[in-house]
Amino acid sequence: MADHLIAIGALVLIFTISTFTSVHMGALALVAAFAVGSSVAGENADDVFGGFPGDLFVVLVGVTFLFAIAKNNGTIEWLVHAATRAVRGRIALIPWVMFLITAALTAVGAVVPAAVGVIAPIGMSFCVRYGISPLLMGLLVINGASAGGFSPASVFGSITNGVVERNDLPGNPGLLFLMSFLFNVALSVVAYFLFGGRSLLGRRAEDGGGGAAGTGGALATESAGGGGSVPVAPAGTAPAPGGTTTVAFAPATTDVGPRLDRSRALTLIGLLGMVAGALFLDYNVGLMAFTVVVVLTLVDADAAKGAVDRCAWSTVLLVCGVVTFVGVMERMGTINWLGDSVAKIDSPLIGALLICLIGAVVSAFASTTGILGALIPLAVPFLMDGQVGAVGLIIALAVSSSVVDSSPLSTSGALVTANAPEEQRPQVFSALMKWGMSMALIAPVATWALFVVPGQG
Repeated sequence: MADHLIAIGALVLIFTISTFTSVHMGALALVAAFAVGSSVAGENADDVFGGFPGDLFVVLVGVTFLFAIAKNNGTIEWLVHAATRAVRGRIALIPWVMFLITAALTAVGAVVPAAVGVIAPIGMSFCVRYGISPLLMGLLVINGASAGGFSPASVFGSITNGVVERNDLPGNPGLLFLMSFLFNVALSVVAYFLFGGRSLLGRRAEDGGGGAAGTGGALATESAGGGGSVPVAPAGTAPAPGGTTTVAFAPATTDVGPRLDRSRALTLIGLLGMVAGALFLDYNVGLMAFTVVVVLTLVDADAAKGAVDRCAWSTVLLVCGVVTFVGVMERMGTINWLGDSVAKIDSPLIGALLICLIGAVVSAFASTTGILGALIPLAVPFLMDGQVGAVGLIIALAVSSSVVDSSPLSTSGALVTANAPEEQRPQVFSALMKWGMSMALIAPVATWALFVVPGQG
C-alpha cells in the first residue's frame, strides 16, 4: 500500500507543480516515471521506456505537422474566409461560423489551444466591428474546439481511444465524437441566449472588402428596423454631436480573399480523407497524416518550410510523459488498487460520478490532455464488474473533462481573455471564471445523468 501511496502522491505533485510553476508537466512526469520506477518499482530504463506511447507520439506529431502545413499554405485562411462570406452578412450567424470552423480544425487534428489561438483573434475582430459580446464569441470558439476535439482524427479523440484500446475496454469512437459534439452544441445554444445572442437576430452587415475579419472594405452597414440599411462605424470611430455617427470610409479593394489553388484543394482532400479513413476504415490516424504531409510537401515544398518547428511539441511531451508515468503506475498495480477502491463504493453510480467530478475539477486547473491519459486507466478496474457501461462512462469523463476548458486558468480560456478588447478583459476574465467553475460542477452531473445512468447494468 505504501508504494501505491507514493505513486499517487507523485501524480498529485506532477499536476500541482505544473499548475503553479512554469515546469512542464510532461518533463515532470518523465522524471517521476524514472524516480518512482527505479526507486519504488525496481524497474530499469528499458522497463520505463516500455510504457512510452509510440502510437500516440506518431498521431500527435503527424496531425499537428499536417495542421501546420495547412496553415502555411493558406488552407485555414481560405476556410475562414469562405465560411464567413457564406453567412451573407447575418451577424447572428457569425459566432456559429466561428464555432463550426474551430470544431472543423480540431476534428482534423489541430490541438485545441492552437485552434482557439487561430480563431479567437478573428472572432474578437467581429465583436469589435459588429457589437457582439466577446464572452459569447469566446465561449462558442472554445466550445467549438471541444466539439471537434473527440473525432477519431483529433488529439483528444486519439488519446482517449488509444487509452481505451490499450486497456481492452469496449469503445465507440464514432459515438464519443457525436455525443461530445451534440453536448457542446447544446451548451453553446445556452451560452448564445444567455450572453446576448438574442439581440443579434435579424441584424445584417455588408462589407465591401470581403476580408474574413472585415478589413479593407468600403462601408459596413446594418439593417434598420424597416428593412433598409444604416451605416455601422468601424472600430475606433466616435459619435458626433447630436447623436449621429461619424463613419470612416476605407479605400475600396478588389480583394476577394484567398483562392482555392491546387495545394489548398489537396490539403482539404487530405484532411477529409484522413477523417474518413479513421471513421470508416479504422486506419491509423498518425500514419495517414504523415502520408498526406509527404504528398503535400512534394506538391508544394514551400508550405512545409518551418512546419516541423510548429508541431505541438509541448503537447507531445505532455501526453507522452503522463502516459509513460501512468504506465509505471499500472505495472506497479497502483491503477488497479485505486480502481478497486472506487469499485468498493456501495453505489457504482456514485463512484462513476466521483470519477467525472475529479476529471472536471482537476482539468479546470490543469491539462485536459494529461487528465484524459491518467483518469481513464483509473476507471478500468471499476468498469470490469459491468455494473456501469464502459462506453457511457468514458463519454461522460471525456466531455466533463473538456468543457471546463472555458476557465481562464486553462489555455483556451486564457487565449480568449487575452484576445478580448482591452477594456473588456477584466469582465471577460471574471465571466469565464464563473462559467468555467460552474461547468466543473454542472457538466459531470449532466453527463453522468445522460450517459452513465441509462447504461447501468
